[in-house]
Amino acid sequence: MKIAVLTGGGDCPGLNPAIRGIVFGAAGYGDEIIGLQLGWKGLVDGLITPLSVPLCDDVIRQGGTMLGSSRTNPFMKEDDLAKALNNFTSLGLDALIALGGEDTLGVANQFTKLGLKMVGVPKTMDNDLAETDYTFGFDSAVSVALDAADRLVDTARSHRRVLVLEVMGRHAGWVALYTGIASGADWILTPEEPFEIEEMCAHLQKTRERGKLYNLIVASEGIDLPEADTHGMSVDAFGHIVLRERGVGEYVAKVVEERTGFETRYSQIGHIQRGGAPTVFDRVLATRLGLKAIDLVHEGNFGTMASIKGNEIVAVPLESAVSELKTVPHELYVEATRLFK
Repeated sequence: MKIAVLTGGGDCPGLNPAIRGIVFGAAGYGDEIIGLQLGWKGLVDGLITPLSVPLCDDVIRQGGTMLGSSRTNPFMKEDDLAKALNNFTSLGLDALIALGGEDTLGVANQFTKLGLKMVGVPKTMDNDLAETDYTFGFDSAVSVALDAADRLVDTARSHRRVLVLEVMGRHAGWVALYTGIASGADWILTPEEPFEIEEMCAHLQKTRERGKLYNLIVASEGIDLPEADTHGMSVDAFGHIVLRERGVGEYVAKVVEERTGFETRYSQIGHIQRGGAPTVFDRVLATRLGLKAIDLVHEGNFGTMASIKGNEIVAVPLESAVSELKTVPHELYVEATRLFK
C-alpha cells in the first residue's frame, strides 16, 4: 500500500516518534510511506518527501516534526480543496494518516465524509482531544512548564514576590492544572473556571498572614479576562485568536499587585513548551499510537483515530474525537483547590 503521513497544527514533542512508529510498522507490511510536508498544505501543493526506516531510525529522541507543520485549512478555499482531492488521487494514495489536534483531525474527518481513507493520531500538548485519555506532547509540555514553575518559585522566595506563570491552553486547562498541582502553586487559573479575582487575592493575603512570603500563580492563556477586548486581534486559518496578544500573565500580575500591594512579576513560557526532546511517556505513547495507526489502515478501519484508553491502544471514531473538546471537569478543579492553603 502507498500511505501518506502528515503533521498539522502546532508542533510538540512526540511527533517524530509517532512518525517513526508508523514507518517501522509499515515496513512489516511492505508499504510505501511518503511524508506530506507542512501539514495539509502538503496535500494541497503536493509537497512530498519519502520516508523510510533509515531516515526515521534516530528521530525518536528529537522534538518538533521532521515533516514540518502549518495551520493550513484546505476547506477554507474551494481551489485548495480541489487541489487536495486531486493530489490524493494523482499520488496514488491508498490512505492518509494525519497526526494532529482538533483542527487537523477535524479536517481529516471532513475528508473522510468525502470518501477519502483517513486515520488519525492524537497530538496536542493541550491534551484536549476527546476519546483518548492522553495525547502525546502533553506530558513533555507539562514537564517543561513544571521546570519553569520551580525556577520561578526560587526567585519568588528570594525576593518575596508573587510570580505569575502563563502557560498554553486555549479552551482546556490541563497544562495549567497539572503544572499548578505539581509545582505547589497557590492558585490555578483555567479557561473552564471563572476568574475569581477577589477570592484569589484574598487567598494570597491569607498565605502571607500564615507566614508564607512568596506565591506562585499558574494561569492558562485562554482564561476569560473581565476587561478583555479581542477586537482587531490576529486569527489563524481556523478562526482562533492568536492568544499571545491577550497578555494574560501581565494582566493577572497587574491585578494582583494593585489589589494586594505585593510585588508581582509574570513570565510567559510560550513556545518553549513545544520544543525539546519528548519525555519517556510521550516517546512510548506516540510510538504505540503510530503502530496502531498503520494497523488500522491494513484493517480497513478508516475514519478512526488511534487512542489510549487505560493502557490499551484502541480505535475510536474520528467524528467522536473532534466533536467536542475534552476540558477539565469541575470536580477535578475543585479537588485541586483543596491544596490552596
